[in-house]
Amino acid sequence: MAKKKKKSPSAIAVNKQARRNYEFTESIEAGMVLTGTEVKSLRKGQISFNDGYINFKDGEAWLVGIHIAPYDHAGYSQHDPDRARKLLLHVDEIMKLQAKSEQKGLTVIPVKLYFARGKIKLQIALAKGKNVHSRKEELKRRDIAKDTARQLANY
Repeated sequence: MAKKKKKSPSAIAVNKQARRNYEFTESIEAGMVLTGTEVKSLRKGQISFNDGYINFKDGEAWLVGIHIAPYDHAGYSQHDPDRARKLLLHVDEIMKLQAKSEQKGLTVIPVKLYFARGKIKLQIALAKGKNVHSRKEELKRRDIAKDTARQLANY
């Protein structure tokens, strides 16, 4: 009988707009307080990171602006799709992130939602917003790299 290989954390969803609009300085793994129907909906991949961010209130971190679609077969007990969800972090991590996010131009955003060791984890990042000019420069640089790779492949 063959041994089972250990799987790497499987991604449920990735915030693609985050890499495009922000420059990450550091990232942290956090747990989330979820209901049963939210977990079942996440297993089906029904999540939207449209305008999600992390809010700090009373020494706690809250995930705001994330939409987890209602579970189809939930019956009478359905969750609120747009509710704020509490993040599970150590107090010193919360204080550090809160202090850094109060600086001008820094924010804490959700980056990736994934399964790790049977639990649903959220990767959050301390980020600084990119301006339009730097985003255009990045697109130009990527296009030039693609063109040179194409030209080298033709030779």
